[in-house]
Amino acid sequence: MDAALDVLTAVLLLGGALMSLAAAVGLLRFPDLLSRMHAATKPQVLGLLLFLLAIAVQQRSWSVVPVLIVCWIFQLLTAPVSAHMVGRAGYRTKHLRKDLLSMDDLDDVVEHAATRRREAGDRASGE
Repeated sequence: MDAALDVLTAVLLLGGALMSLAAAVGLLRFPDLLSRMHAATKPQVLGLLLFLLAIAVQQRSWSVVPVLIVCWIFQLLTAPVSAHMVGRAGYRTKHLRKDLLSMDDLDDVVEHAATRRREAGDRASGE
């Protein structure tokens, strides 16, 4: 039984390492910010889950499971938020390639906000 659990742990660790490697390769090889952001968040969360499962299997104790679940939930909550903030900052500072986008729904919203800001500035300077 111990040998089977050790093999399962090894498989989970290798899977987690491969997911982390895929995230790293994506960060280096993808052409623009949005693609890199996707590569950094998606496989990394699955890789962490596989590592945490390996820890749970190897420890063979129910007392570590709540801590591992909290760790994974924290990662699930923070990875999308950080990716959103990086993507938003990259979009506003024009660090993306528009030729790679199939549809840009945010362009009209940003243009409308910039127009309103200019109009408010013109009114403030005119008064």
